[in-house]
Amino acid sequence: MKVALLLGIAAVSLGAAAAPLPPQKVDLLIRGGTIYTGSDAPFVGDVAIRGDEIVSVSKRANVTAARIIDAKGMIVAPGFIDPHTHMGGDLASDDQAKRLVPAFLMQGVTTAFIGNDGGGDPDVAKVLGSAATKPVGINYAAWVGFGAIREKVVGEDNRAPTPEELARMKGLVASAMCQGALGLSTGLFYAPQSFAKTEEVIELAKEAGKRGGSYDSHIRDESSYTVGLVAAIDEAIRIGREGGLPAHISHIKALGVDVQGEAPKIIATINAARARGEKVTANQYPWSASGTSLVASLVPLWAQDGGRPALLKRFDDPSLAEKMHAGMVENLRKRGGADKLLIVEGKYKNRYLDAVAKEMNLSPVDAAIAVIRIGDPGTVSFNQSEADIAAFMQQPWVMTGSDASGGHPRVYGSFARKYDKYVKTDHVITLRQFIERSSSLTADTFGLTGRGHLRSGAYADVVVFDPRTYASRATYEQPALLAAGVQTVVVNGVIAVDKGAMTGKAAGRAISHMPIAGRCN
Repeated sequence: MKVALLLGIAAVSLGAAAAPLPPQKVDLLIRGGTIYTGSDAPFVGDVAIRGDEIVSVSKRANVTAARIIDAKGMIVAPGFIDPHTHMGGDLASDDQAKRLVPAFLMQGVTTAFIGNDGGGDPDVAKVLGSAATKPVGINYAAWVGFGAIREKVVGEDNRAPTPEELARMKGLVASAMCQGALGLSTGLFYAPQSFAKTEEVIELAKEAGKRGGSYDSHIRDESSYTVGLVAAIDEAIRIGREGGLPAHISHIKALGVDVQGEAPKIIATINAARARGEKVTANQYPWSASGTSLVASLVPLWAQDGGRPALLKRFDDPSLAEKMHAGMVENLRKRGGADKLLIVEGKYKNRYLDAVAKEMNLSPVDAAIAVIRIGDPGTVSFNQSEADIAAFMQQPWVMTGSDASGGHPRVYGSFARKYDKYVKTDHVITLRQFIERSSSLTADTFGLTGRGHLRSGAYADVVVFDPRTYASRATYEQPALLAAGVQTVVVNGVIAVDKGAMTGKAAGRAISHMPIAGRCN
């Protein structure tokens, strides 16, 4: 009798525990896809979203949804994050179509950083505040630029700042950090930033470091133009160490014939710094051709002192002609020759420099000077080895970036190409590595709380893509072709891409980096 009574009580208890909970109501359910959370092994399951928040990520969600997306056979991942772009102009444009940034959304990129290469406007509050009146399609965060600050205070001349000017520059960095900047970005390869000594950059980096920022750099030399690749990497690491902040090397590469094959040496240098406890990371775009301008590609830095007006005067100075010509010949050699330099803007768009020279009946350098007199068009130069690209890509501290700028297919295809070529075809990295290094690694490195992961409570930034068809369609000759294979993109809970097409919804937000408490009083 007592045994029977106890069994009855147990049965009632078990029955109560097993009673199903009522389903939650959600706005959107992404059902049955292969989920990569950004930190866990993949599994087939559901992502449930309410408002701008992920409610659950599970094998089977107990929800009722206003909209269900069937993701069977698809990859479901955190929205990708691009840490190096030049999309600030598009995001602040008066043209709504540009502000949607379809080139990014159609690859699954939901967040981008702007102000890279030292170009970030010191008025970060204005940059971030723009989204309130000009809705954007993606999230964005902003760097304050060393170049923008130096030009504002010192100008374009090759000289050191006075003590008063240095103090003013430091104040601009501090102010920008307190307005929400990610940190300090530099483009030390480019004049007039190239005129700055390392110690000057360290002084400004300290102001970002005090307030919890990072240091991001297009390093002083990716080739053998000035100090050389190895010394430029050492300088970036030193600035991070002495500035008291993490160092991030943008679009890491070995550019040009003199340094191809040096990736293992650079990797060893960075790994040694990391082993010492220094925070050093990098981003990389998956293309063998770099992109910059014709002046930056070929004109010696000494000749760029004072900006374009001074440069044009030097072209007309007979006493400098031989020195100028010799420097440009050498820089063209480093980039692999005139048949490796493609002009992507202006009168000679989609023409290689050797063809332009032949048409003009001039030497390649003289033809380049003639083109520069008209303007400074963007160029693409084929200067990297696949072995170096693969070696960098395999490092756990290298994240995906695009360096998105006009005339190069990296704007429209970097993330899609990395998957299609380096995951699917060449097997350089795994699908999980591609996803995590395109999302969670970036978010965690730069402190983007609530982004880069699929987990309960995170912002609902999600990409759903077809692993069979996800690929870049952009080429060097046709760089503005949208990527293929993305089925759905969700930005802050709003569907921005639906059934492979843009919806026109502008749900992006400006992301303000929070400075360390008490450092902005």
